[in-house]
Amino acid sequence: MKAIQLTYLLLCTVSLATAQNSIPLDTTHLQITAQSYVLEHYKGKDAIYLQAGSMALKDVTFLNGTIEFDVYLKETQAFPGLFFRTNASDGEQWFMRPHLSGKPDANQAAPATKGITPWQLYFGPKYSFAYTYKYDDWTHVKVVVNNDKAQVFLDYSEKPNLSWHLFHAPKEGGISIRGGNSLALHIANIKVNTAEYELIDFNPIERQPIEGLIQEWAISDKFEEKLLEDPTALSDVINKRTWGRTIQVEEGTAANISRVQLLRDGRAGETVFAKIKINSDKDQIKLFHFGYSDRVVAILNGQAIYKGDNGWRTRDYRYLGTIGLFDGIYLNLKKGENTLLMAVSESFGGWLITGKFEDNKGIKLLH
Repeated sequence: MKAIQLTYLLLCTVSLATAQNSIPLDTTHLQITAQSYVLEHYKGKDAIYLQAGSMALKDVTFLNGTIEFDVYLKETQAFPGLFFRTNASDGEQWFMRPHLSGKPDANQAAPATKGITPWQLYFGPKYSFAYTYKYDDWTHVKVVVNNDKAQVFLDYSEKPNLSWHLFHAPKEGGISIRGGNSLALHIANIKVNTAEYELIDFNPIERQPIEGLIQEWAISDKFEEKLLEDPTALSDVINKRTWGRTIQVEEGTAANISRVQLLRDGRAGETVFAKIKINSDKDQIKLFHFGYSDRVVAILNGQAIYKGDNGWRTRDYRYLGTIGLFDGIYLNLKKGENTLLMAVSESFGGWLITGKFEDNKGIKLLH
């Protein structure tokens, strides 16, 4: 009888370990890409001290389930967090900003789209929540993923801290965990359970769309921003462009250029033209409200009429560069067809364009 009980106990233990799938902290199970790392026992846990890098789980494909880990935070600028369903340069992610403890943007849910994390579009209470972090103990992170939905639970909370709709169509992919920047962070107790994906009280915050936005933009091929420096030579730059790509407004806020254009592909260039054509029933001036990220040159009928910079920290040390209708120009439209080109250049945080006319009387967008 004792032998039977012992066998049953061992089988239950093996079954539980398999379901929870604890990931050993070693290079057999982790592909570590970092400036440096150390495997050590820290504050009661076997941990990896990861500096300026991330670690991908080897031989793991993930669609639905629960991912958990512990992180020992420092009160410093860093972005530890989780990438999941990663495929090439796309995927889903949730990460922390421990230097912004207690603030509304203390963390972030966002996609990775062709290698860019467009948090300047996906911002606000729909994708972030205020949280007071601790710096003298471990923080437990649990993310539950179910088809097109996800939730995060911090420090064993019974209710989700955040529920959100995922950004890409559900597709199996990899899992990667990111540590600190130059100041390393300890990470421990990585677990993946593909059998547990039940959501609790899934009530995501909805975002009110901006009315009247231009819904679609044509996008050119990529070119170097320095070609815009001479406004008298724009015709050559414009004539050399190729077209065929279009993007649509997301979140009722802006269109994401990185949906159709890869920024860092080894080829020179960080700029594209986003184009609309306007038919005007007469010569007239129309006010055009717009937003962009990170930099823009506006060109109407071949003539440069505006230049701006909306990048992160370009205006003060806490300026985020989030997208919105924060700028405006008066377009001197001629009767007939007019072409508005927005030369949008990107460095960090989202390659974005948006715009609307103050009123559409006497004008019509051409397709």
